[in-house]
Amino acid sequence: MLSFFSKKNKVTDISWLGIDMHSHILPGIDDGSPDVATSLRFVKSLQELGFEQLICTPHIYKELYPNTFETISSAKALLQSALDIANVSLKLNAGAEYMIDQDFNLNEQLCSLDSKHLLIEMSYLNESPGISKTIFDVEIKGYKPILAHPERYIFYFKDKNKLKRFKEKGCLLQLNLLSIIGYYGKDVKQLAEVLLKEKMYDLAGTDLHHDKHLSTLTDAVQSGKLYDLLGNYPFKNQEIFGSVYA
Repeated sequence: MLSFFSKKNKVTDISWLGIDMHSHILPGIDDGSPDVATSLRFVKSLQELGFEQLICTPHIYKELYPNTFETISSAKALLQSALDIANVSLKLNAGAEYMIDQDFNLNEQLCSLDSKHLLIEMSYLNESPGISKTIFDVEIKGYKPILAHPERYIFYFKDKNKLKRFKEKGCLLQLNLLSIIGYYGKDVKQLAEVLLKEKMYDLAGTDLHHDKHLSTLTDAVQSGKLYDLLGNYPFKNQEIFGSVYA
């Protein structure tokens, strides 16, 4: 009987997070969704899981994905049109995920998440030179920097003190949901667990690129496992982005 009630009371959706603020589901502009049909399917699946709003964040990385405000706006419009035709009411917005390298330019028209927050990333293998200064410069420009998936940077596996200094400087940290279930490996999971325990994360996102991500996420959500691991953590997705896109 106890087993029956524990199963029945499992939380098997992700409405507790509500807003996904990191994904690669705009059609055809980076290493995420290849076309509108795939993007539409991804959006419908995320809505079924319990998301009410999506902020798409295609890569801006000049070497591989030289996106601009215009290319991202165009891709978003294509997907929004498909959503309207399919009568999908989920709120769709777009920013970008900026690679911090020699091509990062704060003087261009920036694709922020909400006119206030800028999502940034680095190579997984090497810390970007001058990353601390870049975080400072982003703030001077009037944006709040969000460092994407810090648990995935191998140079922080044994020393997270730099991440603490980023936090002290006002940088927000974003967890990839799949990190905590071991999708990216044991070391990534372990660092994510430490950062969660120390309440260093501010936000969480799917970082959805493809069907394998979606399948793994769906299993974790519908089994209740993701809620058990993260459901009571004070993520600020709705606090920060909910009123902006209401």
